Amino acid sequence: MSSIKYDIVKEVGIISTTTSGWKKELNIISWNNREPKYDLRDWSAEHEKMGKGITLTAEELKSLKELLNNMDI
Repeated sequence: MSSIKYDIVKEVGIISTTTSGWKKELNIISWNNREPKYDLRDWSAEHEKMGKGITLTAEELKSLKELLNNMDI
């Protein structure tokens, strides 16, 4: 199985932190030397391990922002 290469271009922010130290973060990441995308996932303290997450283009992130802005939460 080939390894996944990633480069965290920018750490946008932390959404939450668990008691074990893992953090749900929004970052801009280049996966396997591709164009950087917005990425939302759980990370261990030093970014050496990651959980499942989602990646979004800037347009997809804008659409998500509009959806969230229109929600009554």
